[in-house]
Amino acid sequence: MTALWTSEEAQGATLGIPSRVFEVSGLSIDTRTLKRGDMFVALKGDNRDGHQFVKAALDAGANAALVSQQPADLAEDSALLTVAHTQRALEDLAVAARARSNAKIVAVTGSVGKTTTKEILRLAFGALGATHASAASYNNHWGVPLSLAAMPRETRYGVFEIGMNHFGEIRALVGFARPHVALITGIAPAHLEFFGTLEAIADAKAEIFEGVVPGGAALVPHDSPFAERLIARAHQAHVARILRFGSSARCDGRLLDYALLAEGAHVKADILGTPVEFRIGAQGKHVAQNAIGALLAVAAAEGDVLNAAAALRQFNALKGRGARFSAAGVEVIDESYNANPASMAAGLALLSDAKGRRIAVLGDMLELGPQSGAHHAGLLAAIEAARADRVFLCGAHMKSLWEVLPDTRRGAYAASSAELAPLLIRALEHGDTVLVKGSLGSRMALIIDALKARGG
Repeated sequence: MTALWTSEEAQGATLGIPSRVFEVSGLSIDTRTLKRGDMFVALKGDNRDGHQFVKAALDAGANAALVSQQPADLAEDSALLTVAHTQRALEDLAVAARARSNAKIVAVTGSVGKTTTKEILRLAFGALGATHASAASYNNHWGVPLSLAAMPRETRYGVFEIGMNHFGEIRALVGFARPHVALITGIAPAHLEFFGTLEAIADAKAEIFEGVVPGGAALVPHDSPFAERLIARAHQAHVARILRFGSSARCDGRLLDYALLAEGAHVKADILGTPVEFRIGAQGKHVAQNAIGALLAVAAAEGDVLNAAAALRQFNALKGRGARFSAAGVEVIDESYNANPASMAAGLALLSDAKGRRIAVLGDMLELGPQSGAHHAGLLAAIEAARADRVFLCGAHMKSLWEVLPDTRRGAYAASSAELAPLLIRALEHGDTVLVKGSLGSRMALIIDALKARGG
């Protein structure tokens, strides 16, 4: 396999000083996931300094380390690339990796579904050629440059997730990626505390269009109430092609039919005039819509849509994002990773077709600002649409929903997920289907762990 970086190439990109000649096959910032042959990047964070782990990284098989100072207790022949600032050097490597690559680059952002869509894109493009995609949710100020800098030179398709908490963050990160296709999955009240309005969130997400290369495409969710605003922002960014995906006849990628299967769904769609039928191994119309957005991205990148669609049969919902498991006669839908009002409604919709009792276990949605109480109470409509039989709630913000919840639907309320778990476990019956969802800070994974323990 061709080296990802030689010491000479890394020196040229970063202006660093190598201690000796080396080659590396990958990049890592974490000794726990480091692979032999990687270059360990010693980033300085708010709580930890990666320089403290350089020796451990080299001992674990790293071929080199990117540092800004000489760590203590290293062997004299240790391969180091010493730079002025490791974060800047990582960004320099990202810029160099993008510049040398002939890959078609796709960037994805959105308030909901961006990691799931990124994984769908990984599968879709993976059926067409060598594909590199962001690991996990590596979508922030270090995750995006790390993912780009780790892109193998033989990559044909690159898929990168870009996230944000504040204005300007996507603008900076998309400047590294310079995508041929930029896709927004949707706009929802995530991080509303920092932005104030949904229009502001839409504007911040639309920064992704500013990095699209000449001749590239912007993909917009037509069914979003902010579709026209996003399109206007794409026009402002002088994007050559603006494409829509959704359910309307106006869409370039259109959902025609959705049928639930025992494991996943069967989807009929039209992608730029091409009829497409495919199976996807995850349930939910919101997943199908994002899959159509992904196939539209394949078409915009001049890829084979039919072969890409066939690969989606292999997609399964991700841990914390719709993954399912059985626990002692109870079916569990694990949506514990994150939540906002839109994703809560989509998650609750997964309960509506369940057999047996439908149990919703919900934790606080965070960062919603002054209207948090109204957003939580507003979930009642989605709960009723899902025909939830019992609702279990935890967290200070969920008290607003508990107060409007009819007695017939009340399961239990607790201040924390740890306190709620035993109340839920005692109330479960054979044949129940349980949805667990909440923001990461609500620690709903504790509920998932309790359910797994119940199932042995």
